[in-house]
Amino acid sequence: MTLHELNHLPPEQLKQELLRCCGSNAWAEKMLGVFPAEDYVDLMEDAEEKWYECSEEDWKEAFSHHPKIGEVDALREKFASTAQWASSEQSGVNTAPEEALNRLSEGNRRYEDKFGYIFIVCATGKSAEEMLALLESRINNEPGEELEIAADQQMQITKLRLDKLINS
Repeated sequence: MTLHELNHLPPEQLKQELLRCCGSNAWAEKMLGVFPAEDYVDLMEDAEEKWYECSEEDWKEAFSHHPKIGEVDALREKFASTAQWASSEQSGVNTAPEEALNRLSEGNRRYEDKFGYIFIVCATGKSAEEMLALLESRINNEPGEELEIAADQQMQITKLRLDKLINS
């Protein structure tokens, strides 16, 4: 899809495409107001601006639309509309040793127990070991600090997905 095509989608279809990029309904609604987008750079700037206008609850809603790092079954079932994107984003876990996957799974559980949402990381280009190191370093953060880091990671993911959407 091109930016021109995205600009001319009916509002409900446009919202569904935006929700594939970021699972926050509030963000998608805010983004409807920026269309038609003038160009790629403006779209990316608007996406970031609208994201940081969202509430913490809106951010957590977006987080809930991601599979946990390494959960292949969740990719197939719950996240069918974004499974291809998430699978390529998490490709670093495809060749990970079993021990690393088990440690990621346990780390994800501890992280979610502590913060109340799954570990969000822009996984593109990262190995399982790199993601595990990030998880282990971030789990000691204070809740407010970690929420901001997770929101920043979500924004990186959203921009990558917007790019994939308009360049596919």
